[in-house]
Amino acid sequence: MQPQDVKALLETRIADCDFHIQGEGCNFQVVAVGEVFNGLSPVKRQQLIYGALNDEIASGALHAVSIKTYTPAQWQTAADNAGA
Repeated sequence: MQPQDVKALLETRIADCDFHIQGEGCNFQVVAVGEVFNGLSPVKRQQLIYGALNDEIASGALHAVSIKTYTPAQWQTAADNAGA
């Protein structure tokens, strides 16, 4: 899979969220920014992303996924946003 493939999958499965994907093969880093994360615990945020990629993880198309999630307000001050 390519980063744009992972981004396209997430965009179709989680509405109103921006995704920044890095990686190659079956190992990716996902940074997700959206209002959908307001009020969710860090575990629930991770579960939302993993749930959207469950089929690809189960099939082996994705192996290692590292996830960081932010609300838009959090993203404004996030270190990950420095180069985005």
